[in-house]
Amino acid sequence: MLQAAGLTITAIATNSGERVAQASADVPEARIVPDLDALLDHAATDGLDLVVLASPSGVHVEQARQVVEAGVACVVDKPLACDAVSALELVDFAAAEGVPLTVFQNRRYDPQFRTLQEVLRSGTLGELRQTELRWERWRPVPKDRWREQVPPEAGGGLLLDLHTHLIDQLVLLHGPVETVYAELAAWTTAAEDDTFLALRHTGGHRSQVRASTVSGAPGPRVRVQGSLGAYILGSAQGEQTAFPDADGPLGQLGWVVRGPEREPVAAVESDPADFYRAVAAALVSQDPMAGMPVDPSDAVHVLAVIDAARASDRGRRVVDVITPGEAPD
Repeated sequence: MLQAAGLTITAIATNSGERVAQASADVPEARIVPDLDALLDHAATDGLDLVVLASPSGVHVEQARQVVEAGVACVVDKPLACDAVSALELVDFAAAEGVPLTVFQNRRYDPQFRTLQEVLRSGTLGELRQTELRWERWRPVPKDRWREQVPPEAGGGLLLDLHTHLIDQLVLLHGPVETVYAELAAWTTAAEDDTFLALRHTGGHRSQVRASTVSGAPGPRVRVQGSLGAYILGSAQGEQTAFPDADGPLGQLGWVVRGPEREPVAAVESDPADFYRAVAAALVSQDPMAGMPVDPSDAVHVLAVIDAARASDRGRRVVDVITPGEAPD
């Protein structure tokens, strides 16, 4: 995506022999260094406009602070932190240092999400009543990765992985989240691998979000109910679902359904590399911090929703979302 957006990759940090070989093959002109310290040494001597952190979630705050202290603009992969308070502290630190910081919420640029936004903008569904987003997979034997092996406080589990996309999208569609009810389970991994959240937004809209890696019959990615019909979208990235034709024919993304009747929805074109095009434009603008494509305070709210979801599951109750740094109503 960086290269597609016209940026030049000048250095890559990895201590994996396999990834050193891959990086050298993919970007032969880039300097390969073993860790972030060496990358920031390179920044100090040769200059860097931007550092992208794609490291495990549990080290995001520590590493992002290093980058900010070095005075280099930073893109942090989602989640920004493992909890909302830590995220806010990082956002405030970057603002105090005057260093641009943003979060890699690339799913905002997916054609599926842009198509959903257009369906809601069009008014085709009438008065909106409920939105459901799912990201379900059938993976009964978990992958051998840090995400599946570490506890939530170190960044493991679906809440800090897939839900950071899904909640972010719901907030963009329907506004901030006011309350959460959650049911979480960890069947095959150290942290949760099967999740359900019921959200109520400040404007009154209700939404539901599910993520699972142990779903033998994955449901549709999107189902939005309205007074004039429903919108349904099937798979994500070509993954098999229990609704094999829900995406629609070529050039379409989903259907507007009214009982036995349905009509296909034209896909909205979108390029995930637009995220980095926006970052590049911000870096050469008069106010790079304001121009970043994702406001990091958005990530603080998403993490506040996730924190509330954990509290809800522990207490088996509906929990108010308290976003740190925001004044209470």
